[in-house]
Amino acid sequence: MKRQAVTIVIDGVGVGALPDAVRYGDEGANSLGSAARAVGGMRLENLERLGLGNVAPIEGVGAVRCPAASWGRMGERSPGKDSTTGHWELMCCPLDEPFPTYPNGFPREIIGPFEERIGRAVLGNKLASGTAVIEELGEEHIRTGRPIVYTSADSVFQIAAHEETIPVRELYRLCWTARRLLKPPHHVARVIARPFAGAPGRFERTKKRRDFSLPPPRRTLLDLLAESGREVVTVGKIHDLFARRGITKVIKAAGNDAAMRAAERIVRSGAPFSLLFVNLIEFDTEWGHRRDAVGYARGLERFDAWLGRFLALCAPGTLFAVTSDHGCDPTMRGSDHTREYVPVLAGFAGGASRGKDLGTRETFSDLGATLAEFFGLACPAGASFLDSLER
Repeated sequence: MKRQAVTIVIDGVGVGALPDAVRYGDEGANSLGSAARAVGGMRLENLERLGLGNVAPIEGVGAVRCPAASWGRMGERSPGKDSTTGHWELMCCPLDEPFPTYPNGFPREIIGPFEERIGRAVLGNKLASGTAVIEELGEEHIRTGRPIVYTSADSVFQIAAHEETIPVRELYRLCWTARRLLKPPHHVARVIARPFAGAPGRFERTKKRRDFSLPPPRRTLLDLLAESGREVVTVGKIHDLFARRGITKVIKAAGNDAAMRAAERIVRSGAPFSLLFVNLIEFDTEWGHRRDAVGYARGLERFDAWLGRFLALCAPGTLFAVTSDHGCDPTMRGSDHTREYVPVLAGFAGGASRGKDLGTRETFSDLGATLAEFFGLACPAGASFLDSLER
């Protein structure tokens, strides 16, 4: 029987601050715990059954005696707390050095050549919230045609433009220009197109965001799978984070509901895949960054209801894992990601499995190493916990 695995990344869902979180200004962060407290407890029956309440205290989610999956938490070995770093480490490519960040905006040695290449000056060039910066500068952008450039605590070069002022295709070309210019030591992890629409006072970002990422510096598990002739199907933003490398089929999805529907369609249809790699982005983009604890909690409850149905559709023996890439505590000050442990719940679909305590893992790459062993491959990083998953 062909081996299949499903990995679901609930983007920006951490379970408590890492020991070095104070270096990032994230001491006390706890995305899941904070969201649960903010709403007086969450109802997550399927995640509770899999062992989420055994990972960390979460109001409304109890610890169970015999979880249906193995449970634990994983620490991030790589420096940083961004999506690119987190996803790469999950797939056995941890980093030793952080990507560059620009808390004071980009220096002239970056902005000057960029403006020269695109033939116009930029607006902004500062650290800012994406929604706030378009409210501040959107009207001037429309009047002048100058793109809005901004960054965050992550390693990102973001370009915002109104779709009627700079059409989306042209915005993508601007991003490619920036991507080609951003070489070491200014090799930011992602250049992000941030189109928006509407009138002043009512601007809204549209669903045509696109990320232009650096390729991973080494082969990842996705590369190993594709090179061995296996099908790697991604849903959501994952193809952007890996610069499409090691991926055999891309399913784009704008938001959690679209991604969940796409994953369900793939499983229902019997479409071929070895690894189905799904990202649910809204815990990060819609609720975490915007510090909307209520939306964050309700999103988790919707995901939980879907997860029960989805796992019931998976073929018996499918290895499944639910995890995250970093934290994004919706109750912390500011609007940035948070440096946290991430949960990991893993097991096999079908049958009555008994989970085991996976403890605290030293690196996200332990998940990638587990998947690699499942597929009979040697992973360059991490320690597999496959023998702790009972079929």
